[in-house]
Amino acid sequence: MEIFIDTADIKEIKSASQLSILDGVTTNPTILSKQKLPPREVLVEINSLVRGKVWYQVTSEKAGDMVDEAKEMISVINRPVIKLPMGVEALNACHILSKEGIETNMTLVFSVSQAILAAKAGASYVSPYVGRINDTGWSGYQLIREIVSVYEKQQFNTKVIGASLRGSYDIVEMAMLGAKAVTMPYKIFSELIRHPMTDIGRTQFDNDWQGLQDHLKNM
Repeated sequence: MEIFIDTADIKEIKSASQLSILDGVTTNPTILSKQKLPPREVLVEINSLVRGKVWYQVTSEKAGDMVDEAKEMISVINRPVIKLPMGVEALNACHILSKEGIETNMTLVFSVSQAILAAKAGASYVSPYVGRINDTGWSGYQLIREIVSVYEKQQFNTKVIGASLRGSYDIVEMAMLGAKAVTMPYKIFSELIRHPMTDIGRTQFDNDWQGLQDHLKNM
């Protein structure tokens, strides 16, 4: 399963990149706007820090403009993935970019029918918004389960990436449901490695080892 962090904060990216298991960084217009800097400038810096993929979401409205914007941004990214918000124009742009060998992600997906269209358009990834779906009273997990099932039965190559995840339990659930990727805030990424019992165990081992060293010194 591919693991991405959803941020444009350089400090967070530097910290997360210390772990070689990170597969890249996803961004969107909201995330980039928080940096108060030109998006291209931010992407250049992110690209210099990340060994994996860097994702950029287009903001243009028409398919042709989306394609042009995508090509402008991928010129500064080593391993780009272009995010396209679900819609008619985005599907057309996805088809064009995918035909040219550019990896794409259809984002803002909230139904199986949208996921099918994204796969037909050649999307490399599709992003169901798990947390936001849960907020409406339906099950984001159920949507992931259904999309994964359809993709397997239809032999689509599009990867399901769980998005809008709210906790480490969501990541585990995505893995169990067969999602091929997840993206999450830095805070959740940091939580994946932690457990209070691990801390207790490490403290005990350290104390016992130090006790042995003290004993040997006094022999």
